[in-house]
Amino acid sequence: MTTLPGLPGSPGPIIELTALSKDYHGLRPLRIEKLNLAAGELVAILGLDQPMAETFVNLVTGATLPDRGEVRVFGRPTSAIDDSADWLAVVDRFGIVSERAVLLDALSVIQNLAIPFTLDIDPPQADVRERASLLAREVGLRDADWLRSVSELDAAGRLRIRLARALALDPGVLLLEHANAGLPADAATVLGADIRRIASDRGCALVALTAAPEFAAAVALRVVTLDPASGRLSERRRNWSLFRRGE
Repeated sequence: MTTLPGLPGSPGPIIELTALSKDYHGLRPLRIEKLNLAAGELVAILGLDQPMAETFVNLVTGATLPDRGEVRVFGRPTSAIDDSADWLAVVDRFGIVSERAVLLDALSVIQNLAIPFTLDIDPPQADVRERASLLAREVGLRDADWLRSVSELDAAGRLRIRLARALALDPGVLLLEHANAGLPADAATVLGADIRRIASDRGCALVALTAAPEFAAAVALRVVTLDPASGRLSERRRNWSLFRRGE
């Protein structure tokens, strides 16, 4: 059994998955034997395809409940969430970076980044524009792109917008749901390093679900691999690339 322990001096796990099983109509249920995530910890998990990753995110945010086992977030089981207002309060503590997050292609970058703060975005008020601009700068979006429509940006630029939106409400945990999908390996590695720096600067925990070891190593301090059959998580060596066949 592999447990991701809390960081030294931490008050305890902010995400705890125990004996988890959830049928999502895939080849087999999503199983995770044990996973603990401490505040500020940066973890990447290999071995979850996109439907499994979506199921993981839904379980951790309380959008769905496990068939077996328990999910606890911020010290509380998701089964104890009472109503929609309670659930929204939980979800606001997560920042989700996913292609499922809709971008408004006809609007500008700044307008898209203003949406977490207001629906009055044509144009945004000065204070909202300033908050959106700070987010754009933090995630590495060029000033020259801020007034361009989102449809003009490449995949890396769109990912940076999704990252900025995920950070807008100062989450305690970032969840990356195959965020690097569709990016060239070099661009994904650069973005992974940027995301890791941003999460570290904010003191924000991170769980990256990905199929790319290079991205996993760039975005997280700890990389584990899921065995889908057993649900066990095993540690990967940080210098994995030195041991690839033929090198």
